[in-house]
Amino acid sequence: MFDMITASIERTGYAGIMLLMFVENLFPPIPSEVIMPLAGFTAARGELHIALVILFGTAGSLLGAVLWYCIGRWIGSERLRRWTARHGRWLAISPEEVDRARTWFERHGHKAVFLGRMVPAIRTLISVPAGLAVMPWPRLLTYSAAGTAIWSSALAMAGYLLEDRYRDVAAYVDPVSNVVMAGIAAYYLYRVVTFRSRKTR
Repeated sequence: MFDMITASIERTGYAGIMLLMFVENLFPPIPSEVIMPLAGFTAARGELHIALVILFGTAGSLLGAVLWYCIGRWIGSERLRRWTARHGRWLAISPEEVDRARTWFERHGHKAVFLGRMVPAIRTLISVPAGLAVMPWPRLLTYSAAGTAIWSSALAMAGYLLEDRYRDVAAYVDPVSNVVMAGIAAYYLYRVVTFRSRKTR
């Protein structure tokens, strides 16, 4: 996989990095934890400029975040409340929790978006609640871009500085991503199992 992605980046350059990061935000078969370090490694060999690698990687990721935000706005909190009234257990949330979550997000959403864009697994979907809460576009773009730029820069620079040891980046970061995803899955199952008791309270 490493050689395949590196060859793809070498052929398509900055546009390929942006496309890979965009697709990674929609359905991450190849996570950013692999894409950006490999792009940084390619820049270290002199084939790309590290600043442009970070710029295009951030741009692609930001486009994915904007798409998820639009999906959240399209769903809307009222439609989500109707869905949770019918299928609350399997969505793991009740209409009342939708209201509380929206109120919380309206107050603290900018922090959640900024920090969420730097957390594996969560970073992909953090824009959905922003869309549900109808976060203003300037705020969404500002905090999403800031968090994404920090994340993309850290990964790209790791690959750039490690050079031929770039595989070490994925070796350290991939387990963290797996733990986060496993934690999310466990939390979802917990909420499904305890849904009725939470709804009663």
